[in-house]
Amino acid sequence: MSAWGVGPFQNEAAAEYAAEIVQDGAYALAEAFDVALDPDNDHLEAEEGHRAVAAAETLAAVLTGDTSALTDAALRAWVQNADAAELDHLRGHALEALERVLGPGSELPDLWEDSEDADAWREDIQRLRAALS
Repeated sequence: MSAWGVGPFQNEAAAEYAAEIVQDGAYALAEAFDVALDPDNDHLEAEEGHRAVAAAETLAAVLTGDTSALTDAALRAWVQNADAAELDHLRGHALEALERVLGPGSELPDLWEDSEDADAWREDIQRLRAALS
């Protein structure tokens, strides 16, 4: 059964990615942003987009202390122990990755386009962008 919802961790790819963040920490966040921003990649697949959004949500949780969007207990524990000062340099990459997720050449907006939750999904991405700004 696959999970699907408007929140950053309400999809199967991001839910699985949470364990990767817990294991690899900042490296997993940076890697998700790097993949999303790869200039050689003309098309951002949905799974890569989900991972970038989940990484951005995790970074925002570290920087703001708001873990309400995190659905995984181990990830919440990792966030609470993470050093915000050490991760702040990823903020710009996270914002750029979110722009890429919303932009042309990204599969996620196409998947949400015909959904009744499309506006809620975009609003959640905007909330996340504001939290990182």
